[in-house]
Formats: sequence, C-alpha cells, structure tokens
Amino acid sequence: MRELAFEVLRAVDERDAYANLVLPPLLDKARASGGFDTRDAALATELVYGTLRRQGTYDAVLAACTDRPLREVDPPVLDVLSLGVHQLLGTRIPDHAAVSATVELARRVLGDGRAKFVNAVLRRVTAHSLDGWLERVAPPYEEDPEEHLGIVHGHPRWVVSALWDALGSGRTELEEMLAANNERPEVTLVARPGRSTTDELLAAAEDSRPGHWSPYAVRMAEGGDPGALEAVREGRAGVQDEGSQLVAAALADAPLEGPDSRWLDGCAGPGGKAALLAALAARRGAALVAAEKRPHRARLVVRALEGNPGPFQVLTADGTRPAWRPAAFDRVLVDVPCTGLGALRRRPEARWRRRPGDLAGFAPLQRALLTHALRSARPGGVVGYATCSPHPAETRAVVDDVLAASGTGATAEWIDARPLLPGVPELGEGPDIQLWPHRHGTDAMYLALLRRTA
Repeated sequence: MRELAFEVLRAVDERDAYANLVLPPLLDKARASGGFDTRDAALATELVYGTLRRQGTYDAVLAACTDRPLREVDPPVLDVLSLGVHQLLGTRIPDHAAVSATVELARRVLGDGRAKFVNAVLRRVTAHSLDGWLERVAPPYEEDPEEHLGIVHGHPRWVVSALWDALGSGRTELEEMLAANNERPEVTLVARPGRSTTDELLAAAEDSRPGHWSPYAVRMAEGGDPGALEAVREGRAGVQDEGSQLVAAALADAPLEGPDSRWLDGCAGPGGKAALLAALAARRGAALVAAEKRPHRARLVVRALEGNPGPFQVLTADGTRPAWRPAAFDRVLVDVPCTGLGALRRRPEARWRRRPGDLAGFAPLQRALLTHALRSARPGGVVGYATCSPHPAETRAVVDDVLAASGTGATAEWIDARPLLPGVPELGEGPDIQLWPHRHGTDAMYLALLRRTA
C-alpha cells in the first residue's frame, strides 16, 4: 500500500496528475491482484491525500531535519520522506512501525544508500509531535499571521491571503475554513430526476443519509463505494458535490418570462451539471445543448447524458466562439475554468500547483465565456456564472467587469440567487452567493444569476 501511495505521489509530481484520477485505477488493480483489502485501500488513500494536504507543513519539518536545502533532495526521495512524515505526525501509526515501513519502502524504490538517508531524517522527525514541530517551524502569529496559518494548516501563504479576503472575517473563521479544506470530503450522490430518486439511493447505500440542502442529494457513509450501486452504474445517478447540484438547481428554478424550451451548458465537461440540467429540462419538455471545447471531455459529457429521457445535444465547441446563433437560449450556464481553490478538499495538490499569476491567465477566458453566455441568452433569459473558486478575482470581479463593459452585445441585470437555495443559511448579502466547506459542507462554489435585458 505504501508503494502504491508512492506511485501516486510520483505521478502528481512528474506529470502534474491529479490524485483523484490516478489513485482509483491503481486501487482497482491492487484489489484484482488479491491480498489487498478494504483496510489496505483506506490506508493507501489516507497516505496519499494526507501527504498532499500537509505538504507545506511537512516540507517545513523536513527542512529542519536535513542538512541540505530541500531543493537539493531528489524528488523521489522527498516523496518517500513526506510519506514517512505523514505517518509519524498525521496518523496513529506507532513511530517505530512508521520509520521501519518507510525505510523498507525506500530500499525497494530508491536503493540501500538513500534508504539510510531516509532512516536518519525520519529518526530526527520522531523527536517531536506535530504540535511540537509547529511551535518550532511556524513563525509566531503576531509576527506573520499568513505564514503562520499557512504552515499550521498546510496552505501556501498567497492562498491563505486570498481566502481571508474572500471570507472577510477574522482569524477564527479563517482557521475553520482552512481546517475544512484538510478534511476528507463525503461522497455525495445525485439522483437525476426522472431517472432515479433519493429513496432508491438511500435504500441501496447502507448507512447513507439525505443531503443537507439539495433535494437530489444523498451522502454516503465513509468507505461507501458508489460504483457498487446499480443506479450509478446505469448513469441514472452520479457522484456530484452538493454545491454543484445547488448551482444547477438554482439556474433551473430562476424566474423566467416567456418560453422555456432551450437550455445551454456552455462549459459542460465532464458532464455532472449537464446531466442534472438535462434531467430537469426533460421534466419541462425542454432540450439541453451541452458544449465542451475539449474532445475527450465532450465524450465524458456524452457518457453522462446517455439515457436521458428528454432531447439533448452534445457539441465539441468553444464557448468563446459559439457554434449557435445569438439569443438562442432561455437558460444558460457557464461553469468556467478557474484555479480550483474551492475544491481543495478533493484536489489538495492544486494548492501547491497553483500560483498567484494563474489568476491573470484565467481572467480573459472567464470574461469571454460570460460575455458570450449573455449573448447566447434571449432577452429575458437567465444566465448563470459559476466557478469552483472563492477568490474575488474569479467571482464578483468577473461579473462586475462584464456588466460594466461596453460593446458586449448584451446587457443584463442581477437576479438575487439566495431565494433559489431554500434552507441554505449564511449566503451573505447577495445578490450572488458563495458556498463554503466549513459553513455548508460543500465545495466553495460561487454563483451569480443574471437576466439578459437587451
């Protein structure tokens, strides 16, 4: 299991892969080979995600335990060391077992010479607990609050600063939010209307319970396997964060005058929101067009929509160069590409991979997608701008800039999104909404609803 975890970390480091895509097939292969049970899979998963979440914290500890700068330590050695530090400081594995198992892993994947180095470093790590190390490697909060919180909670300094600005609150809530990013997210199912029901999923998934906010959501018990459920295998249900479900449902329920027969998902890949929108559209006799620029993601959308009871069409098309005529749709959603800072629970490596400069790289695309979404909606139609990031530069700033720009070819007014999420608390002053993992138990999804006026 440790060797499997090491393989995932190498893929993340070498190929910029995402652990949530690399790990499942490796676990399936290990199970198929025999001798790898549920407990082994759980430990391998914890080693991967725990190590990635706390990478910054563990790097600070390792820097204090090595006689050379970490940049001079070969990356495979650093991955083995990080796995060892997580076992020592982030799990209940006894120190002697964590050290011996990690050194044995080092012998197999690195060789005897490097294994001796790993052994020496890890023995230094055993000198203190996690709290003891944090007292030594994190600067005092009073001297540098952002660096202190970044090391304590395993986030880059710039991410701490950005989340603090987005929350607009004090230290206590910020720490709650950072801590929530380090918790293992629950697996949430979506019952696609007309194809499955929450009652069916609750009956099929042992110890599951209804979602907190979405009428289509079911939260699985820890360790539950969604692939074991017939409705999921058949595509009648899927795995989808409750925040994403709320975004799709809010767009579908936004008040509309006039026809309601043509819906567009302008950034549809990999297909989760499109599948829910298609099911909701079918109940009203409406048709969904799902557009996705990248062919491999468009194929995922096709797979997600297979069997939908109503009409739909999947286009391999760029939302900034629409393949449809203007003012053609009654409802339009654009869930735009972003830094992904709202899904750090699920993709912990993103916090170390992203840089502040990435914001500027996404900005033109986000504005272009929203501009063309507004042009695609008919006058009186509704447009939803969504993103899985709470960073102000990717949320309200984008909408404000597009609404203020001249020459967009479409004008729009705000719709208050808060009443469209009934029962969901702490949605702020509106008219847009920001969900949070520590407040709502969802990814940090943002949603702005607009009505095209001309």
